[in-house]
Amino acid sequence: MRTNDRLLLANVSRRRLLMGMAGGSALVLAARWDMPLASENAQFGAGAMPGGWVDDPNVFIQIDSDGTVTIVNNRSEMGQGIRTSLVMVGADELGADWDQVKVRQAEGDHSKYGNQNTDGSRSMRHWYEPMRRAAAAARLMLEQAAASQWGVPVHEVKTQVHKVVHQPSGKELGFGELASRARELEVPDRNALVLKQDNELRFIGKETGLINGKLESPHPKAIDGEDIVTGRAVYGADVPFDDLLYAVIARPPVYGATVRSFDDAEALKVRGVEKVLKVEGTGQPAGFSPLGGVAVVASNTWAAMEGKKALKIDWNLESAGENAGYTSIAYRQSLEKAAQSPGKVVRHHGDLDRALESADKRISATYYMPHMAQAPMEPPVATVRIKDGKAEVWAPVQNPQATRDTVAQRLGLDTENVTVHVTLLGGGFGRKSKPDFANEAASIAELFNGRPVRLQWSREDDIHHAYFHAVSVDHLEAGLDGDGNATGWLHRTLSPSIGSLFAPDPKHKGEFELGMGFNTMPFDVPALRLENPPAPAHVRIGWFRSVYNLPHAWAIQSFAHELAVAAGRDHRDYVLDLLGPDREIHNLTVGDGWNYGENPDLYPIDIGRMRAVIERATSEAGWGKSVQEGRGLGLAFHHSFVSYTAIVFEVEVDDQGGLTILQADIAFDCGKQANPERIRSQLEGACVMGIGIALQSEVTFKDGVAQQDNFDNYLIPRMPDAPKSIRVHLVDNPQEAMGGVGEPGLPPVAPALCNAIYAATGKRIRRLPVGDQLKG
Repeated sequence: MRTNDRLLLANVSRRRLLMGMAGGSALVLAARWDMPLASENAQFGAGAMPGGWVDDPNVFIQIDSDGTVTIVNNRSEMGQGIRTSLVMVGADELGADWDQVKVRQAEGDHSKYGNQNTDGSRSMRHWYEPMRRAAAAARLMLEQAAASQWGVPVHEVKTQVHKVVHQPSGKELGFGELASRARELEVPDRNALVLKQDNELRFIGKETGLINGKLESPHPKAIDGEDIVTGRAVYGADVPFDDLLYAVIARPPVYGATVRSFDDAEALKVRGVEKVLKVEGTGQPAGFSPLGGVAVVASNTWAAMEGKKALKIDWNLESAGENAGYTSIAYRQSLEKAAQSPGKVVRHHGDLDRALESADKRISATYYMPHMAQAPMEPPVATVRIKDGKAEVWAPVQNPQATRDTVAQRLGLDTENVTVHVTLLGGGFGRKSKPDFANEAASIAELFNGRPVRLQWSREDDIHHAYFHAVSVDHLEAGLDGDGNATGWLHRTLSPSIGSLFAPDPKHKGEFELGMGFNTMPFDVPALRLENPPAPAHVRIGWFRSVYNLPHAWAIQSFAHELAVAAGRDHRDYVLDLLGPDREIHNLTVGDGWNYGENPDLYPIDIGRMRAVIERATSEAGWGKSVQEGRGLGLAFHHSFVSYTAIVFEVEVDDQGGLTILQADIAFDCGKQANPERIRSQLEGACVMGIGIALQSEVTFKDGVAQQDNFDNYLIPRMPDAPKSIRVHLVDNPQEAMGGVGEPGLPPVAPALCNAIYAATGKRIRRLPVGDQLKG
């Protein structure tokens, strides 16, 4: 488990640290997990994160005199369940009654709440231990308060559910009765903290199962669950305001284009339209700034959208430079050509040239993955009100601290004068970690003297102007000896870099991008060379769930299957041999970015754990069983976000190329598990999303313009596309440090599915999406 030598606890009951907290007789306990910012930048690239850490702690837990326990959630809730799971961890360690627990969503303020960027599958793995230890400290302080009030030794008292009991006498006091006395105590030394044993926990690590012959769930109900299913949940467009204005923006069709001139005469004739104005962009690189364009502000959303349609805009495409000629087919061909030539060497060992030249058989393949848009169900939306030199933002953002910093910079305000209220997110997948839409809303609201302005993106806006997942071409070659064993491995990967968003286009992937399954390729091959030829960016490239793990896993896992076929070997047996002996990989010849910013001594790449998820998934799927003609099983696996995933699909393909996914078996090892039910739901969601990536989702460009604009042509999975059955097999390793969950399930889905298609049909898929490649 993560060491706690950088965890600081504080009793802030008498400090005005939070508005509405620390008042009266409440006990307020805070914790700070002093994580170096370098690890964040290593994972997401320099320039992606706002400023460093400060001395104020992050408030977590408050106990009021009426017994109410309020726990501050510093991460954004976008369907992954963190508002329930993280609060559940604190409540379980504290011993709180779930019916008396409330959650408070933190505003954007890293000086109070620490890093709030809900990205990179880090929420639970970075905040699990601070939350437990803060709760353990509060529990001990309640016990000390009770012992003091009763005049008994503290070892005679014990916390039970929402009360403290004197065991010899049976006397008891509720949490609320003890809060006032506890708030006067010093925080216990961290060495005095004792976390609960597993058999003392009610929620953490527990799964639904048979209890006394009845199927019961030990989990508390989801904090937002009832509101979500009954329509009472407040998302970005649901925050109520008086005198609200609505805005939409016509943005440049090509990345980098600007407004030469516009005619708003017809737009102003639309009933409800109040103003038309130009929104200034910042050019390239865009970062989190607006793209620019023309905004229409109206008394309702429909009027704003109709006014936008009536605008006549003369776009200056020359300012976009080469982006104006960006066409997907030509770009793919250019990358495939570049992949045939050497590139920047990232990792190498052995004599690859000799291994390939002397091989009994030489295999090569090139794989393609297109641009994709995150396309969350809730398109970007933000409301901003600026009054008396202060700005308030209400928005569904994954990165509230970056929202606060960039809005302040955009408006020329001190960050202390900007407040960011985080609403529920209707999905994110990385899109809402870029607060450009909040900056757009702020630019418009600045002109309306205290009236709130809600900027609403349409689905067409969202797909046309996304921070696109990087298009990728990966070329691999391998040499096989007479027994089919791989003796040499060459991999060239080409994708535009997210670094192009924050600085002049580097044309090469950064260390953190190469560390996502490319440089960390685990196969034990005698001679290996990994290269990264250049690939320029022509659109905004941004984080998409699992990021560069997607193309790397797609290429490597597909190619490993091709080698097994060429060797005439069973795929599972072949890749287990490729992995080589069980070992831990603690260092690689690249910087800190190779391991998601984590300490490799705490989070090595463990080949034994990788082997275990492969064996579990294949065993559960009945690997090697006889299947009827037209059916096949396919395997893929991947290490990402310091967790291990393997998946086996069973599919059926009919004579017309119709695909039915019969079953998915997913084995997953993230080390210690906090909320297994949410882990299962994340993996099930990743499976379905990955099927869409494999079969349907693609954004293409012609002359710099995205050709897809809604779900009729940017396809995502529907119910018939989902497997008939998804079975998740959790490998519990409580002795291991906690890994990520939200993203690791996605990378192996596409290669496993395409490997299954090959097993069923003999058709090799090397270009995504599969689309109509199975027909004919």
